[in-house]
Amino acid sequence: MLLALMIALDVVLSPIMRIEGMAPMSSVMNIIAGVLLGPVYGTSMALVCGLIRMLMLGIPPLALTGSAFGACLAGVFYRRGKKLIWSMLGEVVGTGIIGSLLSYPVMVWFTGSQNDLYWLIYTPRFVGATLIGSAIAFVVLVKLQKAPIFKRWQYLFSGGIAG
Repeated sequence: MLLALMIALDVVLSPIMRIEGMAPMSSVMNIIAGVLLGPVYGTSMALVCGLIRMLMLGIPPLALTGSAFGACLAGVFYRRGKKLIWSMLGEVVGTGIIGSLLSYPVMVWFTGSQNDLYWLIYTPRFVGATLIGSAIAFVVLVKLQKAPIFKRWQYLFSGGIAG
């Protein structure tokens, strides 16, 4: 249920709060999912959201290349470092660097053309979106982490059994 709610929020918020060529709300949701759900469920959320946005909103495959790596690394980095800053760093590295670099060959394949495309074309926009999204996610998560239910959900998604 919580994963479905996160997917719904990401699908609805990403196109509403969008800057041309940037999806900072996707980064917000990736970080929240990484901290709350962990890397496996966070990555699942990002992939399903990317597919829904591609199919329903006509967004190119950048929705997948950008968000999946960010959500995964946000969860992995948070599990390792146990601090919000690590999750934010995971999102910047995953989406801003890895996702932006992998978007080039995907878009060359998708469009069938290399005209006006080069390896770092997406990096400034992806990094910018992750930095904006990280700042918003930090503010939201500072408040969420004070709620007892948030800690219980984190525990459940990390393999524990709530008592």
